Amino acid sequence: MPIPEDVTGEEIDRDVRQELMSLPKTLAEDVAKNLVMVARLLDEEPEQAYGYAKVALRLASRVPAVREAAGFAAYGVEKYAEALAEFRAARRMTGSQHLWPVMADCERGLGRPEKALAMAGEPAVQKLDKAGQVEMRLVAAGARRDMGQADAAVVTLQSPELASSSVQPWSARLRYAYADALLEVGRKDEARDWFAKALEADQSGSTDASDRLAELDGVEFVDAFDPAADEETQ
Repeated sequence: MPIPEDVTGEEIDRDVRQELMSLPKTLAEDVAKNLVMVARLLDEEPEQAYGYAKVALRLASRVPAVREAAGFAAYGVEKYAEALAEFRAARRMTGSQHLWPVMADCERGLGRPEKALAMAGEPAVQKLDKAGQVEMRLVAAGARRDMGQADAAVVTLQSPELASSSVQPWSARLRYAYADALLEVGRKDEARDWFAKALEADQSGSTDASDRLAELDGVEFVDAFDPAADEETQ
């Protein structure tokens, strides 16, 4: 797959670059460039990111960072079985537990929420950093909802991290998930309050909390460039 001229491979993290030093120099450069493309495209063009990840995997399947990147690329296109296999391989190679929450979410994607919930109680969770533990809580709550246990999902999300007034990288998503869970069990007023709190914490626009708030408040947005909408207002 084509690599833009502005991609040098130097853009990758130092830890990844260290892993690639086990490869011949030219091969390491090629792999690095493909990994850069995966990172660039993962959110906006997941299919393309998946293509670059497959190239990197073909070139250097014994590099943990490559297996991890391939896992996230497969996850991004909802190839959950493939993603889980790659995450497991990366975990075996490094011994790190940081992929545990996304592995559990792959189990959800494969229609096995009970397995995801069981993983939330494994000792590996205690080895996660705070962000990882919050992510695991989000996955566990999602599994509860998958199983039709909406009230249990609400309880699962109640935690010191949720109650904290400080804004952390996970705050917006945690508050949003709690608001959505509250809404599912019919606690609309509380849900509105938590969507507002999610919006306050969402400095990067990672959620659609503002849209959910507007929907709850009965606000409808009109596209000024939509001729049909213009006719309705006349």
